[in-house]
Amino acid sequence: MENVLNIKKAFILCVIAILFSINGIAQKLHKGFSYVKEEIPTIVLELRYASNHNFIGKPIDGYLKPVAILSSNAVEALKKVQAELAKKQLGLKIYDAYRPQTAVNHFMRWALDLNDTINKAEFYPNVDKKNLFKDGYIASRSGHSRGSTIDITIVNLASPNKEELDMGSPYDFFGEKSWIQYPKLTAKQRENRELLQRVMKKYNFANYPKEWWHFTLKNEPFPETYFDFPIE
Repeated sequence: MENVLNIKKAFILCVIAILFSINGIAQKLHKGFSYVKEEIPTIVLELRYASNHNFIGKPIDGYLKPVAILSSNAVEALKKVQAELAKKQLGLKIYDAYRPQTAVNHFMRWALDLNDTINKAEFYPNVDKKNLFKDGYIASRSGHSRGSTIDITIVNLASPNKEELDMGSPYDFFGEKSWIQYPKLTAKQRENRELLQRVMKKYNFANYPKEWWHFTLKNEPFPETYFDFPIE
């Protein structure tokens, strides 16, 4: 009888081990990618597309958890940016990192629904929604899906709530205010933008002139691949 119980116990433990192993495989990241927060614990996350605070007004398809994922190469470069900013008691905040193609498809469906303008006042007050494709705000593919593009700003790590530096426009604002060289910035806003641009370029990131927050790692490891694994 005791032998039978031991066999049953061993069988149950074996099944549990298999289940944990399967779950671990399911959660394993695609090769060449890393969780940013695990590698850079001091970085701040405000992943807009995993929340309601974005131009669509609800979590975006493919964002199953509020975690930031990037190519491991991009994460290594970001470590250097964070270390340099830390000397001034500053740091990075991530708004978006890797973005699955599923999410890009969600953007496209939303852009075609001209009646859905719930967050127009905050994110695109001066843009007619029917022109989002023509004006380049929405596209069928995104560099984010290649895994080495990131949307970021700088925060004051010494402030109680890690306050963002004033960049002159909100993140994801569709309009000229978001252009890097927008001429109507205050001196402080221009200084803050220049700091972000300078430190990112120093560590091998290229900017996008029409979005002060948008950077792509030069010599990115997957330049021709648009991934679609979920963020979890």
